[in-house]
Amino acid sequence: MHKAIYEKLKDVARKESTVYYSEIAPLAGLDMSNPADRNRIAEILGDISTYEHDNHRPMLSAVVILQDSNKPGKGFFTLAKELGLYAGSDDDVFFSSELTKVHAAWQGE
Repeated sequence: MHKAIYEKLKDVARKESTVYYSEIAPLAGLDMSNPADRNRIAEILGDISTYEHDNHRPMLSAVVILQDSNKPGKGFFTLAKELGLYAGSDDDVFFSSELTKVHAAWQGE
């Protein structure tokens, strides 16, 4: 797992906030204008959220959003389905709920 990104996401969650992909990518030396780097950031975030799920916490990557839509990319929802957390009925409702759970989980941590 990428420790710097994980720590940043926990900090963002504690502040009950969100962060853009372009703000966390440099922590891994990645550039969001590069397709290969976009794939790599998706892998890193997937690893983090899978780890969180395995430890009975909500998907921490919910705090990472796209600037144009203010919600996570497609990979977030794909992973949520793979983890059995989301059936795919309404992305906005699932995202909002998961973000609320993440913020609550990291309060006081």
